[in-house]
Amino acid sequence: MSCCVLGITGLQFYWNYKNYESVVANFKKDANNALDVAVDREMKQRRLQLVTEVKKWMNDPAIVEISCDTNNKEHSTAFTIKDVVPYYADEKADQITMGISSFHKKVGKITPEAKAAFINHFAEIVKADLNDATVHYYTQGIGHRLEKSFSESRMNSENFVKIYKEELAKRQISTSFKLNERNGNNKNFITNKVNTAFRKPYVNSMVFASLENPSQYYLREMKWLIIGSVLLIGITIFCFYYTIKTLLNQHKLVDIKNQFISNMTHEINTPLSSIQVTAEALQKFKPDEETSTKYLDIILYQTRKLNELSNEILENAKLETLNFKTDEQVDLKQVINDVLADFTTELRISTNFDEGEFKILGNKSHLYRSITNLIENAVKYNTSANPAININLFNAGGNICLSIKDNGPGIADEFKSKIFDQFYRIPTGNMHDVKGYGLGLSYVKKVISQHKGSISVVDNQPSGTIFSLTLPA
Repeated sequence: MSCCVLGITGLQFYWNYKNYESVVANFKKDANNALDVAVDREMKQRRLQLVTEVKKWMNDPAIVEISCDTNNKEHSTAFTIKDVVPYYADEKADQITMGISSFHKKVGKITPEAKAAFINHFAEIVKADLNDATVHYYTQGIGHRLEKSFSESRMNSENFVKIYKEELAKRQISTSFKLNERNGNNKNFITNKVNTAFRKPYVNSMVFASLENPSQYYLREMKWLIIGSVLLIGITIFCFYYTIKTLLNQHKLVDIKNQFISNMTHEINTPLSSIQVTAEALQKFKPDEETSTKYLDIILYQTRKLNELSNEILENAKLETLNFKTDEQVDLKQVINDVLADFTTELRISTNFDEGEFKILGNKSHLYRSITNLIENAVKYNTSANPAININLFNAGGNICLSIKDNGPGIADEFKSKIFDQFYRIPTGNMHDVKGYGLGLSYVKKVISQHKGSISVVDNQPSGTIFSLTLPA
């Protein structure tokens, strides 16, 4: 069982550790990959914006002039684009002529349809150039304008933040981040730097992201899984502990049971042997009337002892399942006086009762037997040279309190919590000077509990024990 528990616990910790390593590694990889993709998307958007600008310039008759004709060998439509305001004296340097293979119509004069087809085709050429980070001067005017916009193009931080969030979300990463900021204590995760300039690597415009610490991210994202694992380990350890405790308790109960059986066997055999010997003597020797009466008294005495023993065992067994009635008006002062009146001992027993009534709702017979048991124990186990017992009855905090003090040897602290267990007797080796079955105090505790009261035991200084009962008034 120990190996199994250690194995389960070890596997749980190992699995969580491996899961932690995997989550952290994926977090770092996905954060960097998301940044790369986000930069590509943002640059693509900027390139599309430049292409859109080129389309606007080409649609502006104040910037360029677009014409077409079919004056060529194949008589196909050839488009010419030239700057309205030439940059050089040689106007041919500011124009270019080209055909479009996908445009099959023969048009001798520019039309809106032909112009739109040419502009779209030209935009695709410019787009391909921009993807290669180049700017071609098809005309000096278009080239200069495009070169200026291309060189001045910079990453839009606000737009980039939105794009990066989307890319992180695609990778199931939900965390805050900052661009181009480093945490002073270096606890945050810093991604790789990525160049956002069009003319890389000749021009550098780096961007990086600062995200939360991967360990904190793991704890936040996997907290329920971690809590579940800890609970599983805790339940497993608790079950193991409970099983071991149960086994030890069973072992202890077996020892107590064997001790109880040994004591009971001795207690039963002694009166039975006495009854048997006495009965055989009456049968065999035919004694006179006086001797016969004496023998019969012995038989009756031993029989009463057996009856008392069986009644005590039965009463304890009944209390396990029986909820007796506690609706009788019981005067505790009278009960104690009745107990003392029926008690025969040479010990000095003194009483100290406060003024007033001490009546409770309870069961008189069970309270009588419980108080009798406590006084009998104080008498039986008192080995003092001058034994004395003091009984106090008083009110405290709305409750009725009864204390029975003796000046005997007392009870060691290690046994105080066990003496109320059924069949438990304080160990004294193989011999017990005082006969008993370990039932008396467990019976008393059950009776007081059913009266919604409590019982405790403390040392009586300088020697002895004090048993205290507290019952609701």
